Amino acid sequence: MSKPVEITGDDVSPAEQALRYELTTLAFRLPDAAAAKTGIDPWLTSSDARGRLLGKWEAEHGVLGRIYVLREFKDDAELAAERMRAARSSRPFGAGNHLTDLTMQSFAPFPFMPRVTTGEFGSVYEIRDYHLVPGGIPATIEGWRIKLPGRHLVDPIAVVMYALDGPARIVHIWPFPGLDERVAVRQRLVDAGMWPPPGGPEHILQATSTMAWPLPDSPLH
Repeated sequence: MSKPVEITGDDVSPAEQALRYELTTLAFRLPDAAAAKTGIDPWLTSSDARGRLLGKWEAEHGVLGRIYVLREFKDDAELAAERMRAARSSRPFGAGNHLTDLTMQSFAPFPFMPRVTTGEFGSVYEIRDYHLVPGGIPATIEGWRIKLPGRHLVDPIAVVMYALDGPARIVHIWPFPGLDERVAVRQRLVDAGMWPPPGGPEHILQATSTMAWPLPDSPLH
């Protein structure tokens, strides 16, 4: 298993704060799963592609027929250039007619979050999306600043980020050894008072959770 980077709660360097993430959701009919996956890697590794691939997952619990792709960009300009490449393509992500929907969402890391470390961290990844009340992001970030460093020591997170467009939202991606372990570790942390973050829950309007399995060549796996 890989060793995660320590999280201290202190703000990281300006260069790391300038990082941008894109979470892409590719939707397809279940019989088209294999065909929908075929073009993803050529799209991501094309000579004109931008960004750094962090993870690729396929949903196994929640809404099925979904592949999630997480990429990192050095700044807004690099993300915008890659977004334009997709907008001008008749076959974004190489999926063509096999796609029923394609959603590309932009995020910034919480200001104390270091650059994502890739490696082997778990066989199951939870992608959790919180829709917050308007103006709820600052208090949520500060609550996570207090609690996340302690939780990260026993239950390392992959990334937590806030949306740059659309409603006020945060998304976190967390690896676990398995589904049973995910339930057990979360309960232990709650019982020990290590989670949830203060000031966070009251800002949540709704939450969705997807349990996804890494694709074979995902950098986060």
